[in-house]
Amino acid sequence: MNLSYKKYLFGLVVVSAVLAAVSCSKSDQEVTDPAKATTEAKAPEEKVLNIYNWSDYIAPDTIANFEKETGIKVQYDVFDSNEILHAKLIAKNTGYDIVVPTSNWAKQQLDGGLFQKLDKGKLTNWKNLDEGILKQMAAFDPGNQYLVDWMWSYNTVGINVDKVKAALGDTPLPENAWDLVFNPTYTSKLKSCGITFLDTPTDVFQAALHYLGRPVYTGTPEDYQAAFDLLMKVRPDIKKFNSGGQIDDLASGNTCVAYGWAGDFNLARKRSIENKTEQNIEALVPKTGGILFMDVMAIPADAKHPDNAHTFINYIMRPEVTAAITNEVTYANPNKAATEFVDPEIKNNKSIYLSDEDIAKLVPPGVEDAQTKRNMTRLYTKFKSGV
Repeated sequence: MNLSYKKYLFGLVVVSAVLAAVSCSKSDQEVTDPAKATTEAKAPEEKVLNIYNWSDYIAPDTIANFEKETGIKVQYDVFDSNEILHAKLIAKNTGYDIVVPTSNWAKQQLDGGLFQKLDKGKLTNWKNLDEGILKQMAAFDPGNQYLVDWMWSYNTVGINVDKVKAALGDTPLPENAWDLVFNPTYTSKLKSCGITFLDTPTDVFQAALHYLGRPVYTGTPEDYQAAFDLLMKVRPDIKKFNSGGQIDDLASGNTCVAYGWAGDFNLARKRSIENKTEQNIEALVPKTGGILFMDVMAIPADAKHPDNAHTFINYIMRPEVTAAITNEVTYANPNKAATEFVDPEIKNNKSIYLSDEDIAKLVPPGVEDAQTKRNMTRLYTKFKSGV
């Protein structure tokens, strides 16, 4: 074997060794990188939680107690309509880790892939939830996989009893509470002390359809036109459209009739007593029933702190925590274990914790399709503008 051939063989050995080393290095990298990525993915979240909830819908110390216990810093923002929340969710990248839509809106958002599934292994207090509420929720969230009820109530009419009786004069209060906001015989007299409506198309049209005896979640344009015609008859008598300020308006005596949420009307009564403004406020239970709603906690699909979100949801499901919120905001809660901690005055208030008979009359939540929503929004804009 001559020297040149030996050099040739030696060169092959060196090249083979180098290639083997490169291959081994690449193989090791391919094996270890996923492990590294997994480790990074499981790294503890920063101690931050961003929440987007309805205004006036939490106890004063709920967040502070949670932060003290967990060390998680909470950014708590509020909204006053499902439309506002929905617009943020469909735009994506909301920056929130927990949002609180109403269940029928949550159904659309869930179907659109806007929420992530709950990890019930992290929700040890799930056992406290009422089975009846869970069954209602399952109509929107099969298997209760994405949504947790925050509070529930119903749409109805709230009044300042003394101011209403004074404005009506010899006209007695109607048997049907809905007449106070949809019948010109009454609204024409009550406008003197102030009538307010929720400022949302869905809530307004659902109540008008119910008053007319039409399906509340109809997709028929003729039904919405009939509701619009009804609304236009009382439009001159409506003082303002306000979803976030009805509590203060009633509690201060600035308005005497409101179409809105029963929980808010009871909260207005509570604040009136606390502030000693002596307003006799009452949430009415219509003989034909109110419109049931449940506000729910959900974790957006793009939430950056889902573990912290689960920690907060589990915290809220503690009986004492849920009861404290109910005692503050006067809304019924879904936590069967919390009932013993609810103030007797609230627990025994038949406009908050309804009788079985009144519950049976409630219109259950439903969902309008996209075309119906567009039609409803168009008609609502005309109604609100009064043209």
